[in-house]
Amino acid sequence: MALKLDGKKLPLRRTREDGKNDDDDVAGKKNRTEVRRVESCLDQPMDSDSIHEVVTYTPSLLPASHYDRDTTEPISCGLQTLDELLSWKRSEANPFNVTVVPLAPREPPLADSARRTLVSHDMMGGYLDDRFLQGTTSDAPYAFYHWHYIDIFNYFTHVMVTIPPAVWTSAAHKHGVVVIGTFITEWTDGAAACESFLKDEESYRAVADKLVQISHYYGFDGWLINIENKLSEVAVKNTPLFLRYLSDQMHERVPGSLVVWYDSVVENGHLNWQNELNQSNRLFFDACDGFFTNYNWTEEHLERIKDYSGLGGRGADVYVGVDVFARGNVVGGMLETNKSLAVIRKHNFSVAIFAPGWVYESHDDKTEFRKNQDTFWALLSDFLYVHRPTSALPFISSFCQGFGKSLYWRGQQETERSWFNLSAQEIQPMYYHTELEGPGWLRSRGCPEDAWNGGCSLLLEGLIPVSLTSQVSAKIFSLHVPLPPKILVSLIYKPSDGISVSLELKTTDASLCTNTDRKQGSKEFKLDSVYPKVLDHGHQLASQFSQLCGSLNPDGWTVRCLQLELRGCTLREVCVSIQRKGEARDTAFTCRVGEIMLLDAATLHVPSDVVKGLCIYDVVWLRGAASSTSSTSSSLHLTATLRWDYPTEQVRYFRVYWRRLRGPNPRVPPGQLVLLGRAYSNLYRVAGLAVPEPAGVLELVVEPVNRKGFLVPESQWGRRSFSYTGDVTE
Repeated sequence: MALKLDGKKLPLRRTREDGKNDDDDVAGKKNRTEVRRVESCLDQPMDSDSIHEVVTYTPSLLPASHYDRDTTEPISCGLQTLDELLSWKRSEANPFNVTVVPLAPREPPLADSARRTLVSHDMMGGYLDDRFLQGTTSDAPYAFYHWHYIDIFNYFTHVMVTIPPAVWTSAAHKHGVVVIGTFITEWTDGAAACESFLKDEESYRAVADKLVQISHYYGFDGWLINIENKLSEVAVKNTPLFLRYLSDQMHERVPGSLVVWYDSVVENGHLNWQNELNQSNRLFFDACDGFFTNYNWTEEHLERIKDYSGLGGRGADVYVGVDVFARGNVVGGMLETNKSLAVIRKHNFSVAIFAPGWVYESHDDKTEFRKNQDTFWALLSDFLYVHRPTSALPFISSFCQGFGKSLYWRGQQETERSWFNLSAQEIQPMYYHTELEGPGWLRSRGCPEDAWNGGCSLLLEGLIPVSLTSQVSAKIFSLHVPLPPKILVSLIYKPSDGISVSLELKTTDASLCTNTDRKQGSKEFKLDSVYPKVLDHGHQLASQFSQLCGSLNPDGWTVRCLQLELRGCTLREVCVSIQRKGEARDTAFTCRVGEIMLLDAATLHVPSDVVKGLCIYDVVWLRGAASSTSSTSSSLHLTATLRWDYPTEQVRYFRVYWRRLRGPNPRVPPGQLVLLGRAYSNLYRVAGLAVPEPAGVLELVVEPVNRKGFLVPESQWGRRSFSYTGDVTE
C-alpha cells in the first residue's frame, strides 16, 4: 500500500518532523545497521510477550536499495559497479532476497543429462514486478511455469552483477532447476572494470570471492560470465585463471553450482563473437562448466564444433544460443524457434534459449499471456527433455503458477485482487494439447477463474469421440518418487456433467530404476497402472485425515480420499482418467483439478513445532493519509520487520495478522485478527499499517500453514504484543 500525503506519494527517505532530511543521518548510521538490527531482536526478552516503542520519526536503518521508494516493500536489485561488488558485505546484504527453498533432487541429475536446456530470462531491463520479494498487485505479470522442460535458469540484465530475485530461485528450486546470476561488463566502463580486476591474481580472486559469497548467501547456484568488451594482453591472460578459480570456489561452497562463459572475447582479447567453440575461445571453455554460444550460427558451425578435438567429450556443456526475438542472421526464432532446436538437437548439443519472454513482450494483449506461452513451449516440446522430481512423499500441488486474479485457500477467495508472487508457485503439471482418435482432443492449461489453493487450477478440457469407449488418460505429472507401503491420496476436482473421474498412478518396480544408464535421460520402464481405492467418510484413514484438515466448505468441489497399498514401487506418472457416462456420443467435457496430494499414511499428524523467537525490529513511524482519496488529516502508520523461527520445509507459507488490543480505531473491533499477507520465509515486512493513535497496544501473529493442509493449533502460532506511546519530548 503506497502512503500518500496531500495526494503525493511519500518516498522511503522522508523529511522528519524536526526538519532534517533522512539522508543527513544515513552515512553515520550505515555501519551500525546490522549491529542495531541484531540487537533489536536480542534485546526483546523472549520470556515476555510484549515489547514497547516510543513513536518517533526516524528513518529505517536498512539500506534504501532494499526498499521500494513508494511502498516501502522489500525489493531485490543488482550491483551497478565494481566498487559496489568489492564492498559487498554479508552484514549489509538484503535478508529478504535469501532463498529458503533448497535445490530439489531430480531424475536424471543435471550432470547425467546429455542434452540440457538453459533459459536466459532477459526482459525489459529486469527487476520488474518480480523485484517485489513479498509479491505485488499486478493485472498481467510475466511468469515461467514450464520448468520440467528446462535444466538451468539464468536471470539476465545489463547490470554488472545481476542477483536473481529470490522469487525466481524459489520457483526454480522446487522443480530441480539450477539458477545462475549474471556478471557482465560492457562498453568503455566495462573495459575499465576488467583492466582493474584482471590486472593480477589478488584482484581477480577478490572479485571471484565476492561472487561466491553473494551466491552462497542468497542461495542461488552460479554465474553466467559475459565479458563484452576488449581486453588487454594482461587481462585476457588472467581471464581463464579467474574462471577456474571462480568455478573451483563455487563448487566448494555451493554443491551443484555452475559457471558458464558467454561466447564474446577470444584469446587475443578482441571482442569477436565466434558462434561456435573453437581454438580461439577454447581456453575459456576449459576453465569453467559451460560455453554459451552467440546466436548467429549456422549448421556448419555446429558441425565444426562436433568435429573439434578440443570439445573433449563435453558436448553437453556447449549451450548453443537461440535468440527468440530472432535478431540478426539466425536460424528460427519467434514461433519458429523449434527450427533452431531441431538443428541443435540433431548434433546432440545443449541449448540456451535467450529471452523466451518474447511471448509476453511482443503481444499487446497481456491477458493472452498463458495462451501465447503454452503455444510457444508446445512447439518446442519435441526437442526438450523432461526431468522428474525425485523427492520422497509428501507430494503436493494445487497448480498455482504464482499469479492470479484472486487468491484462494480451500476453495474460498482470501483476497479479490490480481496478484503476483512466484514464491507461491507450486510444482507445475504438464501443459499440452493432444489429438485423440477422430475429432477427439484433450488439453490441459492453467485457469485463474477458480482455484482450490493459490491463483489457478488445472483445467482439463476436450472432446471424447463417439468411437472411443475406453477412458481418456490425462497425464498430469512425470515423477520418480519411491513409494511407502501405504499411501493416502487426496484428489480435489470439479467435473462437468456426463463424465466420471478417477485417479490413475503409473508405477514400476523400484529395482528396475537402479543401475540404469542415466546418461541419455531417456530410459523407458514398463509401467503398471494402479487405481487408488476411494474411501468412504467413515473409513478410519479418511476420518483421521478429515480431523487433521478441519472442516471444509467445498463450494462445488469434490473432495475425495483414496488409499493405495504397494510394495517396492516407484511412482512415475500421475494421471487423471476421464470416462463418458451414459449413451455413446461425442462428449465435450471439462474437469477442473484443484489439488492432488500423496501422503505416506504413516505420517498423518501435525508437527509439534512452535513458532519461536518472534521479534519486531527496524520500526519506522510515518504520518500521512492511506490514499489520495482519504481525508487530509494525518494518520499514524507502522512499518516494521518481523522475524521468527520455524522449519520452512513443513509449510506452504505463513499467514501474518495483526489485531488491536487497545487504542481508538472504530474500523477494527478489538481482538479481531486482520490478515496482513503471506510470508514464504521466516521474515515479513509490515508496510504502512494504519494503527490507532498512541497510546495503543496491538498484537502481531504468525500462523504456519501446513504443507499437507493440516490445521496447526493456535497454541503453536507465534505472537507478540506491541505497545507504543507518543514522544513526550516533541
